[in-house]
Amino acid sequence: MGIDPVYERLPPTIRGDNSSNELLSRVEAVERFCRGVLDAVAPHVPCVKIQSACFERYLWHGVELYHRLVQQARALDLIVIGDAKRGDVGFSSEHYAAGCLGDQTFGGFADLEGPDAITVNSYMGIDAIEPFISLASSQGKGLFVLVRTSNPGSDAVQSLKLDDGRNVCDAVAEMVSDTGGTPGLVGASGYSLLGAVVGATKREDIVRLRRIMPKQIFLVPGYGPQGANADDMRGCFNDDGAGAIISASRSVLYASEKTPGGWLKAVAQAAADLNQQIRSILV
Repeated sequence: MGIDPVYERLPPTIRGDNSSNELLSRVEAVERFCRGVLDAVAPHVPCVKIQSACFERYLWHGVELYHRLVQQARALDLIVIGDAKRGDVGFSSEHYAAGCLGDQTFGGFADLEGPDAITVNSYMGIDAIEPFISLASSQGKGLFVLVRTSNPGSDAVQSLKLDDGRNVCDAVAEMVSDTGGTPGLVGASGYSLLGAVVGATKREDIVRLRRIMPKQIFLVPGYGPQGANADDMRGCFNDDGAGAIISASRSVLYASEKTPGGWLKAVAQAAADLNQQIRSILV
């Protein structure tokens, strides 16, 4: 379940009056909405993906809210993925890893747990994410590396043909597979802590990328409004029905726009429907 709140699409009863302090009013409305959503979907989904950009836009108030929601989701026994898409030269990545993924301890002051995993960008090369790998390994966390993204413009780069016949995304997938398969990074389940983001809308590439990355858990965005349906998801999973996390955001978050009645009830029902739709292709 993706947590990507857009203020303008929140239920009118949540938005309320923002005339006194628009920034704080919006942050408070987003918090009420997101806390309600987490409670509503917790019985139906195993995992939430919280989009950090939706909170960073509200300055430090939003960043603090992001971390509060991470704590709430963890308290609800949900796996928490921070959708941050970080990746930079080594020195910067060390700080990004500590701030976006790591558990924070400052002598008992403001201690808090980071998310269980985050998304990272490997298109600067493997050294851009090595600090994330090191921290994830030491703290029992995970990473999802951008390999094949769902946005239409990605084709201009990720589908380019190399001299050896591979696509650019194939080369990135092989890098992820090779790095993620090194000793100490593969758990008892047979999966690596280094997963891969593979967009659901790229159905023609999914099966090929699954063959290249058998030990990677796929994080699969693009379900619902972006055009992918449950049947498109089949190739994301291994033969035993494991190995992929299917993410939906808008179709669940804003279900009340199409369903009469209370917005919390609509969100809970949409999450339950998502659960059933994904289960249906694994039976």
